[in-house]
Amino acid sequence: MLFNSIAFLLFFPVVCLVFFLIPANSIRIKNLFLLIASYYFYMNWEPAYALLLLTSTIVTWTAAIGISHFPDKRRKKICLVSSLVLNLSILFLFKYFNFLSSNIETALQACGLGIDIPEFKLLLPVGISFYTFQALGYSIDVYRGTTKAEHDFATYALFVSFFPQLVAGPIERSNNLLPQFKEQHRFDYETLMAGVRMMVWGYFMKLVLADRCGTYVDSIFNNVDMHNGGSYLLASLLFPFQIYGDFAGYSLIAIGVARVMGFRLMENFHRPYFACSIGEFWHRWHISLSTWFKDYVYIPLGGNRVKKSRQYFNLMVTFIVSGIWHGANWTFLCWGTLHGLLLCIEKAMGIGRKKYAGVQRLGHWAVTFVLVCLAWILFRANNLEDAVTVMTGIFTRISMPDISFAMFTDLTLAFLALGILLLKETADEWGTGIRIADSSSWIVRHVYIFVMIAYILLFGVLGGDQFIYFQF
Repeated sequence: MLFNSIAFLLFFPVVCLVFFLIPANSIRIKNLFLLIASYYFYMNWEPAYALLLLTSTIVTWTAAIGISHFPDKRRKKICLVSSLVLNLSILFLFKYFNFLSSNIETALQACGLGIDIPEFKLLLPVGISFYTFQALGYSIDVYRGTTKAEHDFATYALFVSFFPQLVAGPIERSNNLLPQFKEQHRFDYETLMAGVRMMVWGYFMKLVLADRCGTYVDSIFNNVDMHNGGSYLLASLLFPFQIYGDFAGYSLIAIGVARVMGFRLMENFHRPYFACSIGEFWHRWHISLSTWFKDYVYIPLGGNRVKKSRQYFNLMVTFIVSGIWHGANWTFLCWGTLHGLLLCIEKAMGIGRKKYAGVQRLGHWAVTFVLVCLAWILFRANNLEDAVTVMTGIFTRISMPDISFAMFTDLTLAFLALGILLLKETADEWGTGIRIADSSSWIVRHVYIFVMIAYILLFGVLGGDQFIYFQF
């Protein structure tokens, strides 16, 4: 069930109505209802894969109970390792087995060994990387002693499966979301409307910005051999805003949906394209994932508390793993590796350690934006050959981009949406005091919602396209 589908627009109001009709002090009943609604939401994709979600939930819940029960560290570690191995094995089987086996098979054939490795015909369960990492983060937190084990299975199952952020994040931390399932949640009109405003802006970013950009971007990247350098350049400049509008839009809808019901999810994006270094970009982009890797991969490897060479190694490992997390494709591995290399170079040069202003800030921003856009080509390309073709073609096959009449309309609407996004985010970044969505005026806030809904209905792509990060 997609956020941008008619099914969800019917499902969500019903869930809210029932949720608020249940008395606020009946916390357990409210949680059981949300748990049922969350599993129904997930099973709309493929009912059988709800068993994987349940398996991950049972494994991590049992491991955490064991960790809290056993007094000696050895048994605690056995519980944690068991949880990690079982969950990551399921993730590997569904997401990486065929990729690894096909590459091993190719390597063996190159050596003259014709060995056929069986391929599993498995559909990748939607959201498996997200809920697996959220559940594993909980196991690790209980092992570290920063979170108490949740003994009520239903409450913990809701933490793993909470439908607003189940399939594409934010990847929540147990110490933020779990306690909220033990609070009383009463209907509050202002809280509800604050959530609706977030949702509306999220739908604008997805339907008007991302999907309009996507019509041109997809036509170029899915048919690389048929286009020229101008088309490559335009598509490479639009894709950063397509993926930002798509994923940040999803995150805002998710945060807004939760907010309507009184739950507070963490911020996932903070105007990333204003960053003046790659390091700052990763403090602003997909915050829940970047902080997850920092807390559970980078810091355990030693983080910044080791000598320089080891710091660079830690960074590279973290970003290579991040690239692999995004998908079983060499393009993602190279994308993560490139960001790791850029961060190592920045660290070696001391870039990002101080605030920049004026022309210096503009220069750092321009370099950062260009590097991020180049890296996005690797992320978007269907394979490495296409990525190389696009990167080289931008500089060697210089010409005007191919734009059909139909594409011209989409691009016009995309650039108009981009202008609106730029105005809003510039005002937010520099604190100009322009406030519309969260204006102190009740009338302005409500007019904003109706105007934005009308704009989305008039100029948005209403075909129900899937969110990009659902594939991860």
